[in-house]
Amino acid sequence: MDAKLLRDPGFWADDRPLAPAGFAGGLPELEELAGQVLFESSGSSGPPKWLALSKEALLLSAAAVNAHLRVTADSCWGLALPWYHVGGFGVLARAFEAGCRYRTFEPRWQAAGFRDWLVKHEVTHTSLVPAQVHDLTASGVAAPPALRAVVVGGGRLAGEAGRSARALGWPVLASYGMTEAGSQIATQGLELLEKSYEPAAFEVLPIWRVRADAVGRLEIAGPALFSGTLVHVGDEWRFEPRRGEWHVTADRGAIADGRLTPLGRMDTAVKVLGELVDPERIEEELLDGARGGLRAGQFVVVAVPDARAEHRLVPVFEDAVPPRVIAAVLAEYHLRAPGFRRLQNPVRLPALPRSPIGKIRRAELAEWIRKI
Repeated sequence: MDAKLLRDPGFWADDRPLAPAGFAGGLPELEELAGQVLFESSGSSGPPKWLALSKEALLLSAAAVNAHLRVTADSCWGLALPWYHVGGFGVLARAFEAGCRYRTFEPRWQAAGFRDWLVKHEVTHTSLVPAQVHDLTASGVAAPPALRAVVVGGGRLAGEAGRSARALGWPVLASYGMTEAGSQIATQGLELLEKSYEPAAFEVLPIWRVRADAVGRLEIAGPALFSGTLVHVGDEWRFEPRRGEWHVTADRGAIADGRLTPLGRMDTAVKVLGELVDPERIEEELLDGARGGLRAGQFVVVAVPDARAEHRLVPVFEDAVPPRVIAAVLAEYHLRAPGFRRLQNPVRLPALPRSPIGKIRRAELAEWIRKI
């Protein structure tokens, strides 16, 4: 399917289901799939699954994001993400909902070329992942004047990385979202662009209700939630509808005054010498301490079972990261890390194992390290 078809009102009124990334053998003929768009979702562990979101839900999400970012018919959304995943699909849905222009960045990703493309098409709004923001700042590329907002999702934009981007004029705004919600749930407001960047306190969009249970696990409710899940059982596909008003996520967070501060995933926190430690938070500290020398996705901290300490924390870097950078980053971290948060000797790999949609497979990596 051509992404340009999403500009056609007929697409949004069509009841035929769609899997933008393709579906081997074609989608099963199930009446529950009428009017649904299916996205393959795979976390850091576990098998992939297909989440179904109604076209109505996707447009509700698009409208909420457009209102939050003050998108008008005179705006232009720039697509620099794969459109067949929910982040990129959401950009196209927002352009349709707002009745504004959109442009797609066709060349292979390159910071300077991206900036020139933004200027050429007078793009006002775009969505990026942290690695792309890092590339822009590492290249010293200044933001074009027409750009009003860069929503950063797909991972946490660390404080130092965000401040470096703001210093070059990039209007970066951290966001929290998920495929189950069709896009963003909470996003920093435009008023924060006048202040120093901090990766916390995201404004919950009006269509969502968010709460935390007794252990800090986030739950969400709203009209843009996914309809259900397509699962393969035996030799056939079955549709499992979402149950209940609230969806229980795998994330932790704190909520205050209508703002959400994500605190990482529930399944990443482990005990080390009796203390609860979140490897993802350590990764954020390493990014901040690197002062631009590292980018998200180049490394990971995995927790490996240990008979004495319960777990040991092992940093794993891709070979593309220079050894001197690794040594400097770890030395800086260990100056202030208490004993139970200290890291083992680093491991280097040509590339980190990833899921089909690019998420690092932490469990697989931890199991491999345990055996070496």
